[in-house]
Amino acid sequence: MSKVKITQVKSTIKRPEVQKRTMQALGLGKINKSVEKELNPAIEGMIRAVKHMIVIENI
Repeated sequence: MSKVKITQVKSTIKRPEVQKRTMQALGLGKINKSVEKELNPAIEGMIRAVKHMIVIENI
């Protein structure tokens, strides 16, 4: 599995609760915070759900 760097670029204010919880599950919560994750089907689904608030880079 490859690794990806996920960076939050937009706020979760006025977003549905499920999107806020997805961001928390990814380890994000503040703008410009980054996390590195192993790419697997579960993480891919989370990324797809909040792709409008994050930027993804392959490592």
